[in-house]
Amino acid sequence: MSLWTDAHCHLQERYLRDWQAPGDAADALSRARAAGVGRVVVIGTDAVSSREALAVTELSGDVEIYATVGLHPHEATSDVEEILSLLREGHPRLVGVGECGLDYFYEHSPRGDQRRAFVRQLHAATEHDLALVIHARDAFDDLFDIFDSEGVPPRTVIHCFTGSVADAEGCLMRGCDISVAGVVTFKKSDELRDAIRQVPLERLHVETDAPFLAPVPHRGRPNEPAWVSVVGEFVANLKEVEVEECRRVTSFNTARLFGLAPL
Repeated sequence: MSLWTDAHCHLQERYLRDWQAPGDAADALSRARAAGVGRVVVIGTDAVSSREALAVTELSGDVEIYATVGLHPHEATSDVEEILSLLREGHPRLVGVGECGLDYFYEHSPRGDQRRAFVRQLHAATEHDLALVIHARDAFDDLFDIFDSEGVPPRTVIHCFTGSVADAEGCLMRGCDISVAGVVTFKKSDELRDAIRQVPLERLHVETDAPFLAPVPHRGRPNEPAWVSVVGEFVANLKEVEVEECRRVTSFNTARLFGLAPL
């Protein structure tokens, strides 16, 4: 039997502490393994959390841990040079750039700053031959404009996709994969479920975005990588495939995305 991969989570201490998650990263990983998870990717959102993500990869245990470094659009007024410096330094478990992108729902940073920081990280992913992990919320028109003018790195994923069928089609047409989080299980996510039904399984990933966005029936609690199985099983039912097939294919997809050997 294959193992699940959590394509996107935040196991840095500050996230777990702020969300009052039980235990620490090692405890979360132990629970993940017991739930059939064999690999996780820990995501950076600024210079500090990116360094912490790389540090988490040094934990020992039965779950493979990889990391990305990036500047989230909420933090786009910060200096992206610190992220670029981490990319130049390199790390044996560094597999991606992000999460970065555009968020026009909250707009914690001016849109111009978001676009500039995103474009620099997009080019850095290509330069360093790393996957690009994108956060996109209420911003697909601008995202597509940037893709069409700047290009799309060969290995790009839209994390925690929450768009429409048309948004999904636009991402797929431009070569992007789509990653599904617990939002797909929420009662009011009918439009998202319609979109995911249209995405080929070979272009899908499953994630938790832990400690955020715990899936039903755990909604309202701190999320954790163990519950990627809940997301995956929901996606399998949504797409009318066997759970084992969904587990095998999505784990293979994430390995391909991040340049890793299959589990």
